[in-house]
Amino acid sequence: MFKSDNELLSSLLDKVENHDIQLPDFQRGWVWEDNRIKALLASLTLKYPVGAIMLLESGGDFHFKCKNIEGSGDEYKNPEGMILDGQQRMTSTFQAMRSKNAVSTWSDQKKAIKRFYYLDIEKALNTTTDRIDAIISVDENKQIRGNIGRDVLLDLSTEELEFKNKMIPFNKMTQANEINEWRNKYQDYYNFEPNIIKEYQQIDTNIIQPILNYRIPIIKVLKEAPKEAVCQVFENVNQGGVPLTVFELLTATFAADNFDLKEHWNKVKEIFEQYETLKKFDNTSFLIAMTLLIAMRKNSTVSCKRKDVLNLDYKDYEKNEEDLVNGFKKAYKLLVEMNIYSVYDIPYSTQLIPLAVICTLLDKEFENSSIKEKIKQWFWCGVFGELYGGANETRYALDVKQVYDWIKGKEELPKTINDCNFNTMRLLGLQTKNSAAYKGIMALILNNRSCDWINGMEMGVQTYLDERSDIHHIFPQDYCIKMNYDKKKWNSIINKTPLFFSTNRYIGGTSPSDYMNKIIRNKNISKEQLKSHISSHMINADLLENNKFEEFIIDRAIKILDGIERCTGKKITDRNSEDVVNYFGTSLEKKEENND
Repeated sequence: MFKSDNELLSSLLDKVENHDIQLPDFQRGWVWEDNRIKALLASLTLKYPVGAIMLLESGGDFHFKCKNIEGSGDEYKNPEGMILDGQQRMTSTFQAMRSKNAVSTWSDQKKAIKRFYYLDIEKALNTTTDRIDAIISVDENKQIRGNIGRDVLLDLSTEELEFKNKMIPFNKMTQANEINEWRNKYQDYYNFEPNIIKEYQQIDTNIIQPILNYRIPIIKVLKEAPKEAVCQVFENVNQGGVPLTVFELLTATFAADNFDLKEHWNKVKEIFEQYETLKKFDNTSFLIAMTLLIAMRKNSTVSCKRKDVLNLDYKDYEKNEEDLVNGFKKAYKLLVEMNIYSVYDIPYSTQLIPLAVICTLLDKEFENSSIKEKIKQWFWCGVFGELYGGANETRYALDVKQVYDWIKGKEELPKTINDCNFNTMRLLGLQTKNSAAYKGIMALILNNRSCDWINGMEMGVQTYLDERSDIHHIFPQDYCIKMNYDKKKWNSIINKTPLFFSTNRYIGGTSPSDYMNKIIRNKNISKEQLKSHISSHMINADLLENNKFEEFIIDRAIKILDGIERCTGKKITDRNSEDVVNYFGTSLEKKEENND
């Protein structure tokens, strides 16, 4: 699959100029700055190694849309090979040593500039001078200016001025005829003075001839190499740069078949942006979902590892794109039914991948209520089992097949349902909205038809989004600190609930009894109405009215655990464990009075 060799630098530059060597279209733009180019040129003049170039041989099963190296012209032809690694070195070298146009680069201040590069003969011959100091870059007018551009410090805008200042242009050094012609004119300018000839002979012997004979190690990936090998190789050698996504790689391969994947994705993205929970769904995840869907529809092995995604065929993509988009719409609808209203409230965004695929496969059966309940059970088991937090490719594949087969009556319970196990003490660890289980519990509270405490509006999807919902400490933080309550308890999910932003601000930091009286007094709400609103949040309002913190914590924890059991269909087995009893002072087993 691989072949190692070396090639003359001048020959490689010829191939770039003739477009026999190009770049895969996924390669990003040239980004090297001025000082880095000078360092590269200095290394070449010193015969230092500058690294190997990795080429992909054309004509294999894995073909990309190609583009010319920047600065080599616009003419297009089918190349002999494509650069997988070494793009920036090759582009820098070509533009500085072969192009007759100024090199587009960057200053240390990240300002876009254009530069020509020269070798200062006198500095290059001075053994005490660092070679990089002999590499001179000048602006597109071949000048160096000072005093805010008012003074010309060095002018190389004509050949005579190059000769006068003893500056050899790098863009002639890799072509023997051009550099020899320049040498003859240079020596003629000085009337063939022996000292000038001697100086140039030293430069020729120590720098120019070594450059003309400089060889670059070449690693060639042969055309027989499989697609996944090519991509893995590229990924390995590109670790120092910005990693390429699967989407970028497939965009390049699809483009070779005149299929614009990026354009297709942009259309999908426009659709997704209309749905709150789909707004931030990314293109690579969509391709993973597509891979799973196609595998299921073809009854092939269900897998979505990188190599599987890279083997996607554009015809399959095009054929299934619309169905999958509709599957995501169904997934959005189901999330709303589960009281997950925004992208920031999704417990695991990754779980959207198998969810959408399952919804797509079910098609019209999706509307069957018993089927929906099965999907919801699986979903909540993934959330409260906290099973989608790591590398998920294997679980995606298992869930898509197992959940679909389970719905169809072909399999036992999916692994995700079997694996779900919520630990009671975990409630105390849910302190911020970062965790999936935290977001899941908030959705369960909303699923209780919870309403705002002041205006009484149910916190459905539209009101939830329109009214800017906020997380409220039921026993407010300031009050809990004042009373020296256990922070693990008062800052946990047990003591939190969603309310409209305005209501949360109005309540403030006083005791529950105080803010309840304040609401009744100032907001034209009866005590019974307020208690009803509070109860919709899985809260015993009587315990708030009497500021019974510990009793409230126990009661709310039980209600939350009951809710988790209902939605997962799994019993929480440690509700009366020693740790639970020691910490809460009692078992958190389900009690009849907590079934309201």
